[in-house]
Amino acid sequence: MTKPDSIIFDMDGTLWDAVDIYTEAWNRGLSKIMPDRKVTRDEIASMTGWEKQQVLDQLLPGHPIEVHEKVYEAVNECSPKLMDEMDGIVYEGVKEGLEALSKKYRLFIVSNCAAGAIQQFLKRTGISGYITDEMAHGVNLQPKHYNIKLLMEKHGLKNPVYVGDTEGDSRQSRLAGIPFVFMSFGFGRTEIYNMKFDTFRSFSEYFMAL
Repeated sequence: MTKPDSIIFDMDGTLWDAVDIYTEAWNRGLSKIMPDRKVTRDEIASMTGWEKQQVLDQLLPGHPIEVHEKVYEAVNECSPKLMDEMDGIVYEGVKEGLEALSKKYRLFIVSNCAAGAIQQFLKRTGISGYITDEMAHGVNLQPKHYNIKLLMEKHGLKNPVYVGDTEGDSRQSRLAGIPFVFMSFGFGRTEIYNMKFDTFRSFSEYFMAL
């Protein structure tokens, strides 16, 4: 693998665990549109990193797009307040690792979350100063490989790597034509990666030593 000039991170399952927040947001949103439908933490965790329509199709099969949109809008109305009220779990070593890595690399985040969620995450965790730029699926409803390339073109990135925790992240990295670094402590599994790390600390120490 060519020495990278930048690192692009997935958010959920790679930098933190906010599944309890998302589960509560979905249940509050659903209560306004479909009060008989509730979701569990396990359901939401199993879909972490999925694109909007994939999640809606999985949770609300057979319902028309109009219902999907109403539910999604209701969920996103609840999310910002909950992200300010509830604490996600930032993985051990992330804050210190990003601080160190930002002195050597330009750091970015590309996530399949709603518009505004990455900014809230950065504000909530106090790591805004380490991240050069970010892009969320909710902004343009484009897949990760598209948004990875968008940031590559915008910032002139020559040799980025994408860091994530799912098979989807692996696939999107390949579609973007860049190496994939798998974080095994996240929500997903994959056997296709360029490098694998079991802790964020070991990842940051390795890349700091390059």
